[in-house]
Amino acid sequence: MVKRRVHVAAAAIISPDGDEVLLARRPSNVDHGGLWEFPGGKLAPYETGLEALKRELHEELGIEIRRAQPLIRIHHEYPDKHILLDVWQVKDFSGEPFGREGQAVRWVPMGELIGYPFPAANLPILRAVMLPSEYLISDEEADEEVFAARLERALVEDAVRLVQLRAKTLDTDAYVARAERALEMCRRHGARLMLNGEPELLDRVDADGIHLTSERLMGLERRPIAEGKWLSASTHDKAQLDQAHVIGCDFVTLSPLRTTPSHPEVAPIGWHDFQQLVERAGMPVYALGGMTRHDANHARAVGAQGIASIRDFWKS
Repeated sequence: MVKRRVHVAAAAIISPDGDEVLLARRPSNVDHGGLWEFPGGKLAPYETGLEALKRELHEELGIEIRRAQPLIRIHHEYPDKHILLDVWQVKDFSGEPFGREGQAVRWVPMGELIGYPFPAANLPILRAVMLPSEYLISDEEADEEVFAARLERALVEDAVRLVQLRAKTLDTDAYVARAERALEMCRRHGARLMLNGEPELLDRVDADGIHLTSERLMGLERRPIAEGKWLSASTHDKAQLDQAHVIGCDFVTLSPLRTTPSHPEVAPIGWHDFQQLVERAGMPVYALGGMTRHDANHARAVGAQGIASIRDFWKS
């Protein structure tokens, strides 16, 4: 049986202070009735995703979109249909949203989103909403004071809110000591810290999650850490993206988008193939490899969560 295909535009509507997201409750007489969702609806014939979003948010919530940015596209298979969720982030709108069709709507703090029941297709959107658009990967740094100064600068001046602690030259004890210091700094500035290493590191440092190398990723059969922590991984092709989905990664980096000085022999993916891979990833993807902050909007436009970078953030 050929499944019917349903294209839906949805919005992650962010409050002016950036701390809350607007959710709507599905009516009890429809599929997934009583669950919460990101507002939106099906595309009418010949509508683009943004055109449908503007129409739906006016009809459902009484607001007018001034500006919206692509957030994530999710393909999800139900027994009877294939859903494409075309999700946009909306921060600039006019009007005060309310349930024009009698549905319950609620502003929910970012930190409480995970406690709400959603249809399965909405779950990757939660991750995308809670993640920033910039991801700092720390460089190898021998001097602890230089390391701390550069991390502090990135947290304060660049307002980085997601950090991966990469330090392959350190032994485990030295890495743990650096991680504890980095975690204190990240907590002070409202940032999350990902440890690059074995999952067991979380037994020694209560960081926000683990980042897997592509080699570690491909050697796993199941998710190696609890659901309450973030799991990310380095990916370079479709097979690795598929594996990240199988073991339940929350987000990934995909590289190299461009040729980089550190790996000049590796062929870059390029924007076109990157977009094709991201379209079916089913999770937030950061573009990595020659990226700068100036690439963030382009990355978002082709479906990425944003950009990951060492050199653009890691400087004195």
